[in-house]
Amino acid sequence: MNTGREIRSYDYVNHPYDRVRDTLKQNAVGVFQSATKAAVSRAELVAAELHVDFAGLGLTADIKIVVKGVEEKAADVASSASTRLLLEWEATTLPRLFPLMHGELSIYPLTSTETQLDFSGTYEPPLGAVGKTINTIVGHRIAEASVHSFVADVAAYLRQALAG
Repeated sequence: MNTGREIRSYDYVNHPYDRVRDTLKQNAVGVFQSATKAAVSRAELVAAELHVDFAGLGLTADIKIVVKGVEEKAADVASSASTRLLLEWEATTLPRLFPLMHGELSIYPLTSTETQLDFSGTYEPPLGAVGKTINTIVGHRIAEASVHSFVADVAAYLRQALAG
């Protein structure tokens, strides 16, 4: 990860780890697209929409998510199994005006029937010194809220999709 501003968010899915892992490994792009109400996906890219309500204003931005890789760790005596999806996203329109996010979505069992989704990422504010100033005042709160919304949307989608 780079040296940008760190963001962390988590949620859980009330389904076994194996089912959540398999769903995300088979079609992470489709899950992100469905979870964020996106319209278009192609190959390992997905156009999605991040949304956040901030200070009474509804903000949205179409983003392109790239799944850079999937890493799995098998369970052993000391720890449980886990899977990490390595992600990047940027705005599809005027990407230089929005931060580029680098992150990973870790998936691991909490219990035999619950799975944790844990996002950890960094971003570098755009627009140089001006962007860093805006980020200090308000930008980091918007970025954090949008990441929390993304993770919550993915978790809610998985809870519903795996219930059937």
